[in-house]
Amino acid sequence: MNEARKKIIVNEILYWKKSRMLPEHYCDYLLALYTEGNQPQEIRNEKGNARKSWHVLNYFLLMLIPASVFLIYFTELSIILQMALLSILILSGLVAAIYFSRKGNMYQLSLIVSALILLFSTVELTTKAFPDQIGFLYGALILNCLLWLFSGRKLRLLYFTISGYLGLILLIISIFI
Repeated sequence: MNEARKKIIVNEILYWKKSRMLPEHYCDYLLALYTEGNQPQEIRNEKGNARKSWHVLNYFLLMLIPASVFLIYFTELSIILQMALLSILILSGLVAAIYFSRKGNMYQLSLIVSALILLFSTVELTTKAFPDQIGFLYGALILNCLLWLFSGRKLRLLYFTISGYLGLILLIISIFI
């Protein structure tokens, strides 16, 4: 096949990929087939830029954990304002997880960040709302562990399942000992 025809086909496949007329992995396969393994420069640059933005967003998500700890322990905001801000942080982590899963990137980090912030916020809420009743704290922790178990099984994430089981075991041990 002559080079002019190959270039036309490659440009058409790039258009299909950009407009999502075909799934991305199909387009990648066709590009590899028609370019004989040599990706066009545009795709190499695109992947590099996507990786950089993905890393920046992951670092931002990791910074949500210290931000939530700072909100809980080092500010004198009212509990309502703290919970509202923590809810925004949890929702931003979940939105990032949805965004990453649709892009085909690793979404697990944003789920972990959201789960940890949810754990921090539920512990803070129950200890502020019910300061002398440890049963409510145990109930909140059990609900968190059950949420981790459900998420681990539904999304097939082993570390969420293990965390849920270990959390429940440690809670049962701490309740009865």
